[in-house]
Amino acid sequence: MDKVLFGSDRVVLEELGRRLRETRLERNLSQAKVAEDAGVGRVTLQRMEAGESPSLINFVRVLRALDLLEGLERLVPEPGPSPIEEFERRGRRRQRAGSSRHSDTGHPRKAWRWGDEEAEEET
Repeated sequence: MDKVLFGSDRVVLEELGRRLRETRLERNLSQAKVAEDAGVGRVTLQRMEAGESPSLINFVRVLRALDLLEGLERLVPEPGPSPIEEFERRGRRRQRAGSSRHSDTGHPRKAWRWGDEEAEEET
């Protein structure tokens, strides 16, 4: 499909039509049967398989009749959250943990010292 992805619209439609036709034939289904199951005319299906531009609704109906509709999920996946939605979902970013200014008793904590500072202060 790589060459098809970069081809013209006509090339893409022809490739899709070829794949629909091959799938139908692999399943040993007639155009009349698939068209009936899809609720489209046989000529409409014939045109799709020939690479002519189908309406989107008819394309979806034929995919459903061939049990290929699930493939649309991979073709057009559900978009992820926008950056704003992602930010709102995460909420406020957690701030860096720091020492609290109060001990567990609610009284202010004394600054921690190595111990040798007191000896320097006395001299």
